[in-house]
Amino acid sequence: MGCSFSGLNALYDAVSGGADVWINDNRFKVVSQLGEGGFAYVFLVKEVINDASGGGVSKKFKDPSHISEDGTYAMKKVLIQNNDQLEMVKEEIRVSSLFSHPNLLPLLDHAIIPVKGTPEQTWTHEAYLLFPVHLDGTLLDNAKTMKSKKEFFSTSDVLQIFRQLCAGLKHLHTLDPPYAHNDVKPGNVLLTHRKGQPPLAILMDFGSARPARKQIRSRSEALQLQEWAAENVSAPFRAPELWDCPSQTDIDERTDVWSLGCTLFAIMYGASPFEYALGESGGSLQLAIINGQIKWPSASGGGPKPPYPEALHQFVSWMVQPQATVRPHIDDIIIHVDKLISKFCV
Repeated sequence: MGCSFSGLNALYDAVSGGADVWINDNRFKVVSQLGEGGFAYVFLVKEVINDASGGGVSKKFKDPSHISEDGTYAMKKVLIQNNDQLEMVKEEIRVSSLFSHPNLLPLLDHAIIPVKGTPEQTWTHEAYLLFPVHLDGTLLDNAKTMKSKKEFFSTSDVLQIFRQLCAGLKHLHTLDPPYAHNDVKPGNVLLTHRKGQPPLAILMDFGSARPARKQIRSRSEALQLQEWAAENVSAPFRAPELWDCPSQTDIDERTDVWSLGCTLFAIMYGASPFEYALGESGGSLQLAIINGQIKWPSASGGGPKPPYPEALHQFVSWMVQPQATVRPHIDDIIIHVDKLISKFCV
């Protein structure tokens, strides 16, 4: 997967020049670039309203809370080079149509446009996906900033952020059939800071979401799942059964529970437990994950002072169990986190 330098220059020229983008019948002005990854670029855009637009894009929204007061949104532009990528974007759009939950980022509008290729341009389609904008960044962004200042979330905020992620995942896990997000991690959690309240946490990026339950009945099926996971599930948050899948096994939504446990550790300490352990000693990430080796930071070793309650460490260990069949389901996790909130959040 490559993209020509001149093709990207043309894209950046359009952005820096404040180009207008149409998504179906609605027009948006590009304000700035918020981020990029692979062949996807995320921009802050502002809707251009005129009399002919008949009320603008907001008339499409089923939920009035999705309407932006100032007309700003986040727009993801994806440069699609082949049919496999095209199908992946279409699947992300389809999955996004299945849910509606305050802790899952909604897809507000979308368009996929065929484009003529040139010697400098290797993509065949451009996808435009419109979302609500959250300018406080991801949990990963916040963790990096806090680490540089040697700051930590309070126990209360840790639990409240985590509780919201559980609520969003439960919605996915209780669809018919159940869906797994498959890439729960701090980089896929948007945070919005609120005065006098815990941050609002919203799970995003459903490009890897698939029906959660799979029957693996051969070595080839196991290898196929491992290859898919290697491409679509971030390594530090990937469950052991997706690294080394048995030839006879049933996979279910508890792959997300493993990632959720790793993410709880990361809310507290800024990295997955296995990234943290390897940062201390080096070694194989895969081996550390398969063995479920967790090393807990101490107050003297850069952890918070006072340290987090031991009950939170036990909670992480309960979710991060290498054997999937003994991991809890999302309903069990919600019951437990609610008990912890009643105990530690005043």
